[in-house]
Formats: sequence, structure tokens, C-alpha cells
Amino acid sequence: MITVPPRTYCIVENPVARNADGEVQLDPSGQAKLNHADREIRLAQDPFPLYPGENLKQTVTPLRVVPANTALRLKAELDFTDTGDVQRVAGDEWLFEGPGTYIPRKEVTVEETIRATVIKKNQAIKLRARKETTDRDNTQRVTGEEWLIKKVGAYLPGVYEEVVAMVDAYVLTEKVALHMQASRTFKDFMDVKRKNGEEWLITMADTDSHIPDVHEEVKGIVNVTTLTSRQYCVVVNPVGEDGKNQLGKRKLVKGESSFFIQPGEKLERGIQDVYVLGEDEGLILKAAETCYDKDNDCERKPGDRWMIRGPCEYVPTVEVLVHAKRKAIALDESEGIYVRDMKTGKVRSVCGRTYMLTHDEELWEKNLPPTVEGLLSADRDPLADRGKRGSGDASGARNKTQVVTFRVPHNACVQIYDYKEKKARVVFGPHLVMLGPDEHFTQLSLSGGKPKRPNVIRSLALLLGPDFCTDVITIETADHARLSLQLAYNWHFDITKAQQSQADAAKLFSVPDFVGDMCKAIASRVRGAVASVSFDDFHKNSSRIIRSSVFGIDENRKVRDRFDFPQNSLAVTSIDIQSVEPVDQRTRDSLLKSVQLAIEITTNSQEATARHEAERTEQEARGRLERQKISDEAEAEKSKRNLLELQSQSAAIESTGQAKAEAQSRAEAARIEGEAAVEQARLKAEAMAIEAESELNRMGKAREAELKYLSEQNQLQINKEKELSKIETEKFGSMIGAIGTDTIRAIAVAGPEMQVKLLRSLGIKSTIFTDGNSPINLFNAAQGLIGAGQMRPLTEATSKRKQEPADDYDSDEN
Repeated sequence: MITVPPRTYCIVENPVARNADGEVQLDPSGQAKLNHADREIRLAQDPFPLYPGENLKQTVTPLRVVPANTALRLKAELDFTDTGDVQRVAGDEWLFEGPGTYIPRKEVTVEETIRATVIKKNQAIKLRARKETTDRDNTQRVTGEEWLIKKVGAYLPGVYEEVVAMVDAYVLTEKVALHMQASRTFKDFMDVKRKNGEEWLITMADTDSHIPDVHEEVKGIVNVTTLTSRQYCVVVNPVGEDGKNQLGKRKLVKGESSFFIQPGEKLERGIQDVYVLGEDEGLILKAAETCYDKDNDCERKPGDRWMIRGPCEYVPTVEVLVHAKRKAIALDESEGIYVRDMKTGKVRSVCGRTYMLTHDEELWEKNLPPTVEGLLSADRDPLADRGKRGSGDASGARNKTQVVTFRVPHNACVQIYDYKEKKARVVFGPHLVMLGPDEHFTQLSLSGGKPKRPNVIRSLALLLGPDFCTDVITIETADHARLSLQLAYNWHFDITKAQQSQADAAKLFSVPDFVGDMCKAIASRVRGAVASVSFDDFHKNSSRIIRSSVFGIDENRKVRDRFDFPQNSLAVTSIDIQSVEPVDQRTRDSLLKSVQLAIEITTNSQEATARHEAERTEQEARGRLERQKISDEAEAEKSKRNLLELQSQSAAIESTGQAKAEAQSRAEAARIEGEAAVEQARLKAEAMAIEAESELNRMGKAREAELKYLSEQNQLQINKEKELSKIETEKFGSMIGAIGTDTIRAIAVAGPEMQVKLLRSLGIKSTIFTDGNSPINLFNAAQGLIGAGQMRPLTEATSKRKQEPADDYDSDEN
């Protein structure tokens, strides 16, 4: 038997056929007819068996309870008539909404369980129609159509509705706006018709929060653009009054203001600061289109350039472009700049004042040869760095727009040539040279090294001397002895006339390599003079021969004191022969032999002289030694006599002094020993006194500590006992207070009353209580027992005794 309890069901496959009265139909053979391939849902009923051929397709299953805000999507498998005469066709779908209990049918299948979607504030759900249907607002929806549900609460989608997404609202503030774009033509929440692809902004002025419609697409969030009073911006393609972008136009917006960039608009170069110009600043403006200049009260054509100067604040209009910003260049007396006029092309230098370039001027770069650049960048003193003048290494990049300056050192000069005017000028130091736009330095390339080599030293300044130079030359005597001479020349320039006339000053630079020219001229004269004398004569009179060959001889047959070069006013004042070395090895050997022989002769003569002088000195010393020896012996005898006298005196003193010293030492020792014994006894007494006192103090401290400890212990014990007694008293008082006097009294009389009640229940009229040791006088008692009147006193006496405390009744004797 299969039992189907209430609120359950089961499914039977191949059920038996029943007639209209519900009875099972049988075939002629008595077998139950079956509805093959059919199913039957059986609800709660009496237990039933399964007929042969029936199959329990689904066991007993509880009925499905559909809660609130939930529904079952049902689908008809067969045509049937539903409750309320609703015709269902196979394939139809509908909802069974809760709360309720769903009773299954064999013609219906459950497709899915649909739960309601909770819509909160500032939220909406996007729905899509799976096929043509009517929504809950009785609006016809076509297949694929999407719409929003914004009503707050739980929403249960229809049978042909599906939830696409949950849409959250965008909260708008004064600083945030939404950039929207229409995906198709529709009317928005402001009842404005939006065309497909149109873009617009939604701000806080339109709504506090916005939920995008199904035909809207959020392109992004636009932040507010805020301009301070010191800022401005240019909006390209601004939105006009008709709400459309004016392509190609530009709009100037000055602060203070706040606005949103509309779709299609953009900022040209972003937010810019207002140009605040000081007294030394200016702006070069360029007209991009025809405009009217209010400041100068004139009309500007496209391409015009003009300049405004500070102090002022300037905001360029949309027709004007800021070409450049100028700042006045402060120049010292020793500073300058090159300025080029862009209209005429003329270049000029401005020095020693503060200058601001106009709108038709620009800085011009002056280029110099690389070697000159290196010499200017090195910026060394030609006098101090004599050996480094030819390097020309640049230590830093030069600002080519600044006027080229060069510090001419003391006792030096430079030549500057103007290629435009074709004139040269010579400047003597100390002086600061400032080159004009067309001026250049005359570069000196001098010989250097030993022997002299050309183009070794490069310099801009010509040193006027006095100075020296060293050269090595090779000469040959009349007897063909070749010698190498190292000569040093002292020279200087005679600038007496040059400082008075530029023509004479230009002679100083007429010979580019005056060092090489001077050394060659002197070397040629020396070679010519030496070639006419022999080696021996030159070796003895080299200085006179060289000086006379270079300086020459005057009318008095004396050597002159200087050698002049009239072409550049150079004067050589002296010649120093530093070394003379033979070039030929044989000449060098013969010269060495002659020198060695002369040295040997000189050495022998000096040795003989020294030997004679040494012998004479030795004889004199020997005589002085003999005399000194005799005098020393006499002095020794005198000293010996004095020694003997002193020895005898010391022996006498020694014999007497020893006994005296011994006696004094014994007395001193006895005295010291006695004093030591006395001191020892005193110290022992002090030590014993100190020990006794310390022991007494220690015992006193120990007794005091012990008494203190005992007193504290006793006090603690007393306090403890007091606290305990106080606690017991409070405890007893609390117990008595909690029990109450009536309860205590009841407890006290409970025993005697119980005994009295016990005796009364036994029916005893007369009772005698005795402990067995005291005799009982029964004579009087008998009278009481016999006489009724006499029994009453006994009974009263008994009752009085029963009212005594319970302790009397509880004793063992009773």
C-alpha cells in the first residue's frame, strides 16, 4: 500500500483506467485496464495499492510552497483547460505567483523559479522582452525591446520578461556632470527629443541623480572647470544658444567662473594664468585675424606684431596670440648683448644699461673661431700660465648672445680688427675689451720649445715684457768644431710711441711670430761671428764674441747694450749663455782631456801648499804641547799634597764619627721602638673600644628590630581577631536579621509544642515525669487520681511543665 499524507503527492505511470464514478475498469478477463504511456498525479488520499502494470514514477514528494515575491514559470506540454476555464495550448507559458502551494498537473512542467528583484532608491532594473507581451503597466512590448523599472520595491518579472542588469543612478553634484550619448532617437526624462548619436550633458541643475535610459550611453563623467580671478581659458568649438557646436570658433572665458566643458568643446592649451607683467617685463603680441587694439586705439591686421609693457595684467583675446614674453636684461658696465633688428638686419651691441628687446628685435649670436673660443673660455692670465697659453681648451660654453669680453692683463695689449670698417685698434692693458658685432681678435701664433718650433703658443694678448726666452742653436767654429749653445734672451717692446699713436701701436702686431723672428735673427748673427774664430778662442772668449755679434760695437769699440727690431719695436737687452756642449764626440773628448789636465795641475799645486802649511802648524803645536806638559806636572804635585792632607783629616773624622753614629743610632732605635709600642697599645685600645661599641650597637639594633617585628605581629594578630569577630558579629546579625524574631521563636517552641500535641493525640489525662532517682509520693497522687476534682491540679501542673523550654524535654533523662 502506498500512503500519500496531506500536502504531498506522487506520480504513477501507466495508471488504471477509471469510469466517471471513479471505479476501476476491467477487461473481460478481469484484469484492470491501463492507460499506457500516461501519468497520473495522486494527492493525499487513503492508502492504495499499485495494480499490475502501474509504476511509481515519482515517490511521495511534498508539494512545492511558493513564498511571496517568488513565482514558478510553468509551461504547458499538452492542451488542457486550466482553472477558470482558461484554455492552455501546448507551449504556452505563464506564472504561478506566490504565496501559495503549487499543485502539479500532468500537462504542465515547471521551467524555473523566478524571484523578485528588489529595487532600492536610485536604482532601476533593465528588462528585455523575450517575445511580444504586455508588461505589468499594460504596455505592449515587442520582442527584444528593453525598458526600465524605477519603482522602489520588489519587482517580479513577467513570464516573457528577463532581467538584463541592475542599473545604479549617478549622483550629480555641483562639481560633476554626466556626458551622455543617444544610441537611438528618443525623448529623455526632460521630454527633449534626442537624435541618434547626439551628445549632451546632464548637470545638477537638471536632476540630483540620473539613471541612464536604455537608449542612453554614459560616455564619461565630466568634472567642473573652475577658473580663479588670475586664470583664463579659450574654448574651441563652443556651444551656441541653439545647443550646437559652433565649429571653428573660439571663446574666451575669464575667471572667476565655473562651467562644464560641453560635448564637442575643448580647451586650447588648457587653463592658463593671466599674464602679470612687472616693470621689467613685456609681451610680444601677434594678430591672428583682424582685430581692434583698444590699448593703442588702432586696428591690427593679421600678422601684425606689437609689444605691451608692464606693469599691468593682460588677458589675450581670441584674435591675438602671445608670440613671446620679454624680460628686461640688466647689464653692468662690463656686460652687453648683441641685438639684431629683424626688419633691417642691422646688428648692434647694447652695453652698460638695462635693455628690453622690442617686437622687431632679437638676440644675435656672435660666432668666433674655435681657437679663439678656447682661448676666451680658458680665461687664464698669460703672465701666470705662460706654459699653458697654447692649449686653448674650453672650460665652459659661452653665451653667444652676450658681448664678447676679454680682460687685457697689465703690460700687455691686444689688437681688434673691425671687418666692416676695415680698421684695427690696439688696446693696452689693464683694460676690459668688449667686441662689437663686426670686430674680431688678432690671434698670435708664437714659436716655442727648445729649439724653437713654430705655432706652439697661441694667445690673444701680446706681452710687452720685459720677458725672456730660451733657445738652443748649433754653431761651427773656424776649425770645424760644432757646438750646441743654449742661450737665454731678455727682451721687451718699446711702447713709448705706440701708446701715443695707433699707427705705431699697429707695428707691435706687424710680425705675427716675433719670438721666432727674434731667435732666427740672433742665431744667424751668432753663427756668422763664431764661424770666423777657432774653438780655443771661442772657448775662452765665448761671452764677448756672442754679445759683440748680437749687439754690435759702437764708435768707442764697446759692446752695445741692446739689439733693436725696428719693424715691431722689439728690443733684446741681454744674452745669457747657459751651456756650451760640443756636438762632435772627438771634440768633446779633447775638451774633456784639457779640462782634466788643468784640474790636475791645479790640484797638485794646492796639495803642495797644503802640505807645507800642515808641517808648520805641526811644529808649532808640538812646542805648545811640551810647555803645557811641564806646567801640568807642577800642578799635579800641588794637587797630590793637598790630597794627602785631606786623606789624613778624613781618617780622623772617620774614626770618631763611627762611634758617635752607632750610639746615636741605638738611642734613636730605642726611642722609635718605645714610641711604636705606645702607639700600638693605643691603637689596640681604640680597636677594642670600636669593636665593643659596634657590637653594642648591633645588639641594640637587633633588639629594636625584634621588638618592632613582635609588636607588628601582635598588632596584625589583634587586627585580624578584630576583623574576624566583626565579620562573625555581622554574619550572626545578618543571619538573625534574615531569619527574623518570629522564626526564631517558632523554632524554640517547636519541640515542646510537638510533644504536647503528641501527648494529646495519645489521649493521656495524667502524666508523671521523673528521672528515676527521686522517690515519688503517691499518697497524694492517688487521691488526685481517685478524685475527679483532685485530678485537675495535677493536670494543670503537668500542662505548666509542658510549657518549659524544649531543652528539658530533649534531655536523655526524660
